[in-house]
Amino acid sequence: HWAIVLLLIGVPVFFAVRSAVKPSQNPEALVGFGGWLMLLAIGQALSPLRTLADFANSADGYQQLMTLSNGPLVVYGEVALNLAFLAIQLVVLVSMLRRSHRFPQLFLLQWLAIPVVFVLDTIWIASILGVPVSQVLAGDALVAPIASFVGTGIWVAYVYRSVRVRNTFTRTNVSAQPASAS
Repeated sequence: HWAIVLLLIGVPVFFAVRSAVKPSQNPEALVGFGGWLMLLAIGQALSPLRTLADFANSADGYQQLMTLSNGPLVVYGEVALNLAFLAIQLVVLVSMLRRSHRFPQLFLLQWLAIPVVFVLDTIWIASILGVPVSQVLAGDALVAPIASFVGTGIWVAYVYRSVRVRNTFTRTNVSAQPASAS
C-alpha cells in the first residue's frame, strides 16, 4: 500500500519540482509549480486521497446505518455525494497537472462544492432518517467542513491573485496536449 501512496504523491510532486523555476524579480519568469503554488499542488494531489480515507473511516458507520430501516438509502445517498465530490477533486487535479486555463474556475467550483455537499448530506440524512438536523450535526460535525472551507478559501484567494498562477495555467486546448512537466 505504501508503494501506491508513494506513486500517487511522488508523481505529482516530481512533475511540480521538475517544472519549478527559481523566483525572479521579473513577473514573466514566475511560471510553473514553485513557491506557494507548489504547496497548493501537493494539497490538491492529496485531496482525493483524503476523501478516500474518509470513505474508509466511515465504513463502520455505514455498516451500522445499513441495519436501520432507511439506512441503506442514507448510505447510498451519502456515498453518491462523496463520489461526486471525489470526481470534482480529480477533474481539478487533472486540470492543474495539465496547466489548463480552466484550473482557477474549477478550483473555485471545488471550494464552493464543500458547503454544498455538506448541506446536501446533512439534509439527506436528516430527512431520510427522520431526525432533527441538530442531531445530525451533534458534536464536532461542523469543525472539519468549516476548517476545510476556510482553508480552501484562502487558497482560492491566492489562485485569483497570484502572478505565478496566472502565468502557469495558460493552456487552452489541453485535450490535444499530453500532460508534461515543462
